[in-house]
Amino acid sequence: MINTPAMVVASWWSRARLGIFVHWTPASVPGWAPHRVPAAELPAAGRRAPLGWTSYAEWYENALRFPGSPVAAHHRATYGNRPYTDFGHDFEDGLAGWDPAAWARSFREAGAGYAVLVTKHHDGFCLWPSETENPHRSGWHTTRDVVGEFAEAVRAEGLRFGVYYSGGLDWTFDDRPIGTAADMFSAVPRGRYPAYADAQLRELIRRYRPDILWNDIAWPASADEIRSLVDFYRFTVPHGVVNDRLLPYAPHWRGLRLPGAKALYNWWDRRTVAQGEGFVPRTPPVFDFRTPEYARYEGSDPYEITRGVDHSFGYNRNSGPDAFIGREALTSLVRDTAADGGNVLLNVGPRGEDATIPAEQRLRLEWLAEEAGALTPDGPTPG
Repeated sequence: MINTPAMVVASWWSRARLGIFVHWTPASVPGWAPHRVPAAELPAAGRRAPLGWTSYAEWYENALRFPGSPVAAHHRATYGNRPYTDFGHDFEDGLAGWDPAAWARSFREAGAGYAVLVTKHHDGFCLWPSETENPHRSGWHTTRDVVGEFAEAVRAEGLRFGVYYSGGLDWTFDDRPIGTAADMFSAVPRGRYPAYADAQLRELIRRYRPDILWNDIAWPASADEIRSLVDFYRFTVPHGVVNDRLLPYAPHWRGLRLPGAKALYNWWDRRTVAQGEGFVPRTPPVFDFRTPEYARYEGSDPYEITRGVDHSFGYNRNSGPDAFIGREALTSLVRDTAADGGNVLLNVGPRGEDATIPAEQRLRLEWLAEEAGALTPDGPTPG
């Protein structure tokens, strides 16, 4: 299926107007990233490797691989030489106090029509006891079925449920430091990874029948294999929708490791980034809606603006009050996007040590709850 500008996405998704994204990984235990600064103001090393200096706290493990990065300095001062994998145990311990029903209730009260959970981010840690064994890091998953409990909780509140899956990156399969866009695409794993990712995503589809399939970065296989995967999803979940980040693997990505090709690609990538602080993904062969990130969308396809309540998706305890979106800006974003026919996928990043949504983030949900009836053309519309 090749999408055209006349494409129509499922009506339940179009009516939702607001969704809640949840980034919650072992990186949420240290929960730290540097303040966001414009690229031109990054230190010299950061300009050469901006993704090692990112304000996205969920990239903590990658940032550790740059010895001169702010994250590496913070980690040495706070944790010494403790390995990142230790945070998986802390994350598991923090689940003891988790209340998924309370989360789901707050999402529904905020006016959301759906919620999307990060089931596996780039660090490869899975929030369900996957039947697909990771060949490089055994047991790198929760013993508790976090995905299943989250799905049950949000559906009990009348919301649709979506799964995020990092198909393009998995640092348990390829742990080379990623400093630029060229590094990122050259690090899409090969070998056993394409079969592993395919098996895991099909497992998620069979087990949870998600209403939304939200892949990230790219997909480690061909366009034909992506179509096969999406066909399986649409057969299993006929009303389901697919985002725009199932970009097929391109063999030339491996060449992006070469200095000349890397420099050229990074130059091209900077020219294609959206105005402002975010970007719009490239168009893949199969999708239902576009996902501009911290950016507006000027195209004609159905779209969903995704962003955090601060400059990160994962929890960042280093975010000061001025890093968070204000009330007027937040309500205007949701209202204006709805008026334009788009959705907002607003992210919360819970703490890893105790499975709670921090106060500054809860406050934004409360603001939305207070104004939920006025923020969308038809008022809040649960799934």
